[in-house]
Amino acid sequence: QVQLVESGGGLVQAGGSLRLSCAASGRTFSIYGRTFSSYDMGWFRQPPGKDREFVAAITRSGGTTFYGDSVKGRFTISRDNAKKTVYLQMNSLKAEDTAVYRCAAEQSFAGDSTFLTRDTVYDYWGQGTQVAVAS
Repeated sequence: QVQLVESGGGLVQAGGSLRLSCAASGRTFSIYGRTFSSYDMGWFRQPPGKDREFVAAITRSGGTTFYGDSVKGRFTISRDNAKKTVYLQMNSLKAEDTAVYRCAAEQSFAGDSTFLTRDTVYDYWGQGTQVAVAS
């Protein structure tokens, strides 16, 4: 089992920045010998009254990243495998970025550029952190 815990959300003015973190832990690392670096990681968000949408994803080595069209050029996903943490740096925030942000982990990615954009492929999810952007 993998536990994911997000942090870093809050209230920010439009144009401001936030950095979200997602820390991983759990029995799968200590008992089954798996490492955080064997999981591809994604960030998704769900604005109030709307469906969940893809934000960003990063492959297990950190070598490849993917972004949703609405955040390209403003958000950056990164990871520190030694710390078992994935980050989402969010700059130039807009009111429409207001949402609950959740991170997720999966192990099946094989190269399809759209694979990690689909929430159904992820096995583990965090509880989420609220981001509110005031206009």
